Amino acid sequence: MSATSNLPTIVFLHGFAESREVWSDFTRSFPDGYRLLAPNLPGHGTNLAPVPDFSMEAQARYVIDYLSQKDCSTPVLLVCHSMGGYVALALAERWPQRVAGLALINSSALADTDEKRQNREKNIGFVERHGVAKFMESFVRPLFAPTNRDKLTEARALLEEIGKATPATTITGALRGMAARPDRTKVLATAKFPVLMVAGKHDVAVHFDDAVRQAAMPAEAHALFLEGSGHQAYLEQAEQTRRAVLALAGAVFGK
Repeated sequence: MSATSNLPTIVFLHGFAESREVWSDFTRSFPDGYRLLAPNLPGHGTNLAPVPDFSMEAQARYVIDYLSQKDCSTPVLLVCHSMGGYVALALAERWPQRVAGLALINSSALADTDEKRQNREKNIGFVERHGVAKFMESFVRPLFAPTNRDKLTEARALLEEIGKATPATTITGALRGMAARPDRTKVLATAKFPVLMVAGKHDVAVHFDDAVRQAAMPAEAHALFLEGSGHQAYLEQAEQTRRAVLALAGAVFGK
């Protein structure tokens, strides 16, 4: 067992068509005293082994196995963006004893609406007809708040580059996995660990009002509502989001 395995551990879970790379700048100034882990979820980044099951439950099992491989047996703080939050909620439902705290950044415990499922099917069809590169060219830009779309060009380029390198089977599989996930608001309502909800006023993927309602569900609730952010709070308003995550880490680990 390494010395770092005894440190309080924060695990960063990226979103759909992203990779662990998205956390590099966000975590660069984190203080010493934490062990930071950031896996590539199945089919994403360099984790390109065949994926038989893209369900949120299967991805949660992957994270549990990853933690075992990293000699991490203590409860962890999960910091998650979008689909990463769906995975974390599945993990917290099945293995609540492994969760010390949960930060949901632009994510939701709600199941997809019928309209959302239909949109995911449309996206699957688009990818199958036109390919991943074409899909990412139109997918990333609207995720940012209107005022940030032409300002945060490097962040947009990073997401497009990562997305275009993501296999089509991962894109379509993850879309189907997200569409099939159940409502997990009970996980928030019964959580015995602190929960932080980070929501962007201009988020086109997770409705702001839905996020506000969910933020009040946990017994120990923390919230950060960002007027100038869309679906990418950790990139659009990184410093505010970082401070909120570190405050949660302090509350979770007593640091």
